[in-house]
Amino acid sequence: MAEKKDLSGLLQNAEAAAIQGQEMAQQKPFSFSEYLNIVGQNPLVASTAHARVYNMILREGIQQGQDGQPNRYQFFSKELFGLEKVFQQLTEEYYLPAARRLDVRKRILMLVGPVGGGKSTIATLLKRGLEQYSRTQEGAMYAIDGCPMFEEPLHLIPEVNRPDFQRVLGVPIEGDLCPSCEWRMEHEWRGNISEVAVRRMLFSEKNRVGIGTFKPADPKSQDVAELTGHVNLSALVDQKFNGESDPRAYRFDGELNVANRGLIEFIEMLKMEPRFLYELNTVAGERKIKVPSFALVDVDLSVLSHTNEFEYKKYFADPANEAMVDRIFVVKVPYNMRVSDEVRIYRKLIDQARLGSSGADSPVKDLGNVHIAPQTLEVASQLAVLSRIKPSARPNLSPIAKLKLYDGEQKVGEWEQKHLKEIEEEGVANHEGMEGLSPRFIMNRLAQALASGRDCVNPLDTIRSLRDGIKEQHGGDPKEAERMLSLLDQVRLEYDGDVKKRVQRAFVYAYDESTRTLLDNYLKNADAFCNKNKINDPITGDEVDPDERLMCSIEEQMGVAGDSRKKEFREGVMRSVASCAMRGQPFTLSSNNSLQEAIEKKLFSDLKDVVKVTTTTRTPDAEQQKRIDAVRATLTDPGLPDNERYCDHCAGELLKYAGQLINR
Repeated sequence: MAEKKDLSGLLQNAEAAAIQGQEMAQQKPFSFSEYLNIVGQNPLVASTAHARVYNMILREGIQQGQDGQPNRYQFFSKELFGLEKVFQQLTEEYYLPAARRLDVRKRILMLVGPVGGGKSTIATLLKRGLEQYSRTQEGAMYAIDGCPMFEEPLHLIPEVNRPDFQRVLGVPIEGDLCPSCEWRMEHEWRGNISEVAVRRMLFSEKNRVGIGTFKPADPKSQDVAELTGHVNLSALVDQKFNGESDPRAYRFDGELNVANRGLIEFIEMLKMEPRFLYELNTVAGERKIKVPSFALVDVDLSVLSHTNEFEYKKYFADPANEAMVDRIFVVKVPYNMRVSDEVRIYRKLIDQARLGSSGADSPVKDLGNVHIAPQTLEVASQLAVLSRIKPSARPNLSPIAKLKLYDGEQKVGEWEQKHLKEIEEEGVANHEGMEGLSPRFIMNRLAQALASGRDCVNPLDTIRSLRDGIKEQHGGDPKEAERMLSLLDQVRLEYDGDVKKRVQRAFVYAYDESTRTLLDNYLKNADAFCNKNKINDPITGDEVDPDERLMCSIEEQMGVAGDSRKKEFREGVMRSVASCAMRGQPFTLSSNNSLQEAIEKKLFSDLKDVVKVTTTTRTPDAEQQKRIDAVRATLTDPGLPDNERYCDHCAGELLKYAGQLINR
């Protein structure tokens, strides 16, 4: 019954949304004078196409970047990850000046990048965004009722009267009526502007309203009329029109016509035949299109195109294309270079697949019930990012070190975040991110592992799937296959280190009482050392010097040696203790990352033999089983985040693999 009630509620919501959409679409037309009042109250309704896109992006909000980081535009960052610099350039260097009517609006926006980098997704986001934005109060816009090109009603105002209207309304008026509205003005409305009806306009790619899409096809079968419309031969024959130059005999239904006031997407633009690109010359340079048998027709639209790196270099290198190249604004869209953002890409795609799972009664394994072990997506993401990193000329800066710095790690060897800007600039100069494994390839291999029928997929399953995929994809290029497999081996080594650290931490927390005791003893001795005091011996009660041996056994885990360094480390810990006390917070193991790591390593070192026996024995005794259960409970703790929590199966696999590593 509960499910039926829920479905009934969902159905009511869907019906309400459908009715609202129909009501908005069927809003009655009104007079031009009423439209002038609307513009006077809200000039944004008469925004240009570029301004409309810019306002739409800003509506979702901006998170200001700090410490040299780019601004985060929420409009894009909900769906795409790791491309903040691209979004900033797109918004601030193209759409912002274009919205202010600067010359940039006369450029074709071209997204250039490797396959699977997000170019098509950016275009889709802008198109879907415009559809939704036009249905909001802020994004409301209007057109002459019945115009095939959704004409801006202000174009009805004669040229001689425009300065006065512009002064009163505060809105620039640019452009002339399309041929269809010109004919209607003369023959239907007889110059009486007050008789012209205006209607609310709702963007819709499906209904071909304000959004157009053009894709190159077979040049023999594809006609330029797909861009600019065509003559209606049946109307020309059946009715006595004045030849093909009569607007009533012409269908203004090309992609450039229907995209007027909005956006047109050119897919793989540079693969188009030259005759199609010629049509864009006037669109880009003069914001007009050439319709056969008519004078140039004004259009107001944002032209968005995308292409791959190879086509871009080939086209831009040809001097014959100089005129067109001068009309293109290029935005490079490289692959994401941060592991954490790459993980978000795959998690989003997998979550979408989970929503579309077939259900419990299906013979197909329901993806929603497949557990993904911690680090599974991370190892795939590390390989993806590592394949895109270019070697650095800087000494001792390995690709793995760059990967960690890009992902926000504060210090890797001798390199720190303060060096990141210079490292990134070097990478840009080397076209870093424009080559490598695409998210599509990685997702294909993840899909293979996820669809294998197992209840749980772990990093080793993913590594095996990636290895098979590399051999298949690069089978014809042994050198590239060897390079990719070498990168995968580096990822495997990083994972091995992570396994040891995770199992180490699990054992440490399984011995929580020992950890707290060791921490308390260290703090007591470090405090006495810093204040030059003595402490009471827990057995004899005598006053003795601080236990230097205990403190050194912990500090050496971090490579802290020498009197000056030991003193500095201990004073730093005590400052952390004082800071917590000032905030009214207890000092815990996680309060100081360096001390936490040192104590965990110390305790794990003391427990190493226990861990080795516990993780490798096939027939554990009662005491060993108790330890195993305690560690499993730590790994499978329901209170852990989903991406950090193991299931019983993958926890067992982790311990088994850790035992193999320790035995090596």
